[in-house]
Amino acid sequence: MAQVFETDDGLGDALGLVVLATDETMEPELASVFSPSRLPVYHTRIHFEEEVTPETLGRMEKDLPASVELLSHNVAFGAIGYGCTSGATVIGPDRIAALVQSVHVDVPVTNPISAVIAACHALDVRRIGFLTPYVADVSKMMRRLLEDNGFEIANFLSFEEIRDSVVARISEASTLAAIKQLGESDCDVVFASCTNLRAFGIIEEAEAAIGRPVISSNSALAWHLAHLAGKKVLGPGRLFSV
Repeated sequence: MAQVFETDDGLGDALGLVVLATDETMEPELASVFSPSRLPVYHTRIHFEEEVTPETLGRMEKDLPASVELLSHNVAFGAIGYGCTSGATVIGPDRIAALVQSVHVDVPVTNPISAVIAACHALDVRRIGFLTPYVADVSKMMRRLLEDNGFEIANFLSFEEIRDSVVARISEASTLAAIKQLGESDCDVVFASCTNLRAFGIIEEAEAAIGRPVISSNSALAWHLAHLAGKKVLGPGRLFSV
């Protein structure tokens, strides 16, 4: 005879996350935000090549629906994030949202570049000190998108590294030094782009050093996912206090 059991709502509200196959940083950084709050995050992966170029980024468009399909339809997602700043820039934030919602209808969707734009509005900042790890063609597209959304690039630095596996190994000390250099300019905020670029360990130190907010792709994405899902979480930097 089968044992009698009851059912409930499971783990309740959750977040979904599309992670690049080459990304080594986003999952542990976002876990540091969501795990303490016991907010479940379900991950799926999407194929990506080693070199970060407009062409390789654009090729993710055709694979995104199949990747999102692997996020369970039995889970009540409060929001789903596509975890690639440069990919969202190349493919387009609206197109990303449409592709995700073609599978998970009516679920709020974000991505790191949209999250950064929302974060800058929440912080009431406009002049950005902009750090990327990308080659020039990718950085240029992202600068244009930010400028088209009403922001000014006050200063710009790039590590100009094409290999995603190397980006994941850029030291936080190197990122901190670059942020401090950008902080010498007349900017309102510093944005360190790329979900594979480690920054959570130095964001608060960087803010103390330059006296202004510091946002990374992952801090913005975590904050915006929680905001869209109606959740309050704690994370590194001033952003999580707004």
